[in-house]
Amino acid sequence: MSETIEFQAEARQLLQLMIHSIYSDKDVFLRELVSNASDALDKVRLASYVDKDVAVETEDLHVELVTDAEARTLTVRDNGIGMTREEVVELIGTIAKSGTAEMLASMKAADSEEQTAELIGQFGIGFYSSFMVADRVEMTTRKAGTAEGVHWESTGEGTYTLEPVPDAPQGTAITLHLKPEDAEDSLHDYANPDTVRRIVKRYSDFITWPIRLNPGEEEGSQEPVNSRKALWARSQSEVSDEEYAEFYRHVSHDWQEPLETMRLSAEGTFEYQALLFLPSHAPMDLFMREHKRGVQLYVKRVFVMDDCEALVPEYLRFVKGVVDAQDLSLNVSREILQQDRQIQMIRKRLVRKVLQTVKAMQENEPEKYATFWRELGKAVKEGLLSDHDNQKAILDICSFPSTHSADEPTTLAAYKERMPEGQDSIYYATGDSRSGLENSPHLEAFRAKGYEVLLLTDPVDEVWVDAVTEYDGTPLASVAKGEVDLGNDEETPEGFDDLLSWMGTELAEEVKEVRLSSRLTTSPACLVGDPGDLTPTLEKMYRAMGQEPPKVKRILELNPSHPLVTGLQSAQSEGKAEKDLAELLYGMALLAEGGDLAEPAAFVTTLAARLQKAL
Repeated sequence: MSETIEFQAEARQLLQLMIHSIYSDKDVFLRELVSNASDALDKVRLASYVDKDVAVETEDLHVELVTDAEARTLTVRDNGIGMTREEVVELIGTIAKSGTAEMLASMKAADSEEQTAELIGQFGIGFYSSFMVADRVEMTTRKAGTAEGVHWESTGEGTYTLEPVPDAPQGTAITLHLKPEDAEDSLHDYANPDTVRRIVKRYSDFITWPIRLNPGEEEGSQEPVNSRKALWARSQSEVSDEEYAEFYRHVSHDWQEPLETMRLSAEGTFEYQALLFLPSHAPMDLFMREHKRGVQLYVKRVFVMDDCEALVPEYLRFVKGVVDAQDLSLNVSREILQQDRQIQMIRKRLVRKVLQTVKAMQENEPEKYATFWRELGKAVKEGLLSDHDNQKAILDICSFPSTHSADEPTTLAAYKERMPEGQDSIYYATGDSRSGLENSPHLEAFRAKGYEVLLLTDPVDEVWVDAVTEYDGTPLASVAKGEVDLGNDEETPEGFDDLLSWMGTELAEEVKEVRLSSRLTTSPACLVGDPGDLTPTLEKMYRAMGQEPPKVKRILELNPSHPLVTGLQSAQSEGKAEKDLAELLYGMALLAEGGDLAEPAAFVTTLAARLQKAL
């Protein structure tokens, strides 16, 4: 019995974007459908290894393309894993992925073909691309090992129909009822075997399953159209950049070209071949909780799993590609892989290769490196916390904004080369924004001495700086923590002890100590922490995550040469200092570093009263 179901709202919007697509290269719909068919064949073969009792057919696994010029249809058929009715509704009727609304808003806002293509690719919505070239799409599918299939049909206008098919073959057949050919809109004649052959050769030649073309008018005629040779098994000189780019699109569902391609292999104790890619832009889900990471794992050219997390650490989750190992079991679980010694060795080598590749890019192709770091640097810096073995190699490829240049970030090696005589640490400041840090009182004495300061504004910077104590023998030091010794020969001013003691008592609820500062030149006061204390920015991050951090009292430092402080000293020695002056000074220091006053209204009232007295 036929049943009509409404598309989920987000799916409906996506369909409309596809139907009215401005994307000029509409040929890619076939790449997407063939890629999906290839995945289905991988999965059915894997299912036959995992469970010998499941009734799956694995003889002559292939993709078949059937053109019918008279009916103006193109059918993409595979005898792979297939889908149940529930899976059809879940995978095609809805888009079960967080960030959908944001993605749709981005796609609507994207005013260029390149941006739209990038967003579509990031979301990986291959099936929907059928509606770029078809007015109506039909699909018949049966999950391997089940008795009944299902027929799906839609014009993409908001609803689809489902009905059971008792005698459906295993796998999936998608029939596109093609729109009229339109050269101006780049709609080619996809019912023409020559057009289909050209597209498969361009986009899908490396697919390891046979792709056969069956022109509808020649019943029974099946022509193989792909070479089937795995790219990673071919010598590097045989593979063109375009072939690498198409393979990258296949494994990543990204519509852009990769930024860098890497190949590596090992022979001997354990053998493997790997083909890895760095993307040219940050994947849309890079910082989403349910992001996918890992590369495809094959064993002797047989697909074993997608997104093999055991091969790629979390901080390199953007790396895509294939690892083909020779000596693993085909029936291997993700849990076993985490413990497998060979997998751990391969992982170490993959990580080393990626870091070496980025380092070479940094030294020889600065523009390409700048793109990499702009798009993916935030993720890479997570490795400073999680990958202690490679911490030095990661630090080597990091770039940081600094006071040395308004535009060009610096490496730590370049920073060290510029250090003047007498400077014994690499100084850094952390915070929300570059402008906030540049105007911070904490930088005054460093600027006066001509010392460069790294300006770290990514959330991850707040955490890794506590885990990394030095670089190449030179300590890393925060400008806002601990005592600062900048080698000044000036003697500590005398006569401030009573003021410091009085202010410490008056502000005991807010600060743990009041002391004189050697880091201020023009500001009257600033707040600093002890080494190991949470920074104000880190406290805000904890609160944003719903966690209340322990209250950390900070240290109030006073500039002994500032008129406000010397005036307060005189008033205190004469017994005229009032608590509200201490509170105003503390509030000013808090505001100067971008902090939040506990009671802004009370601060304003006190300030207004003091201004009134001064007039």
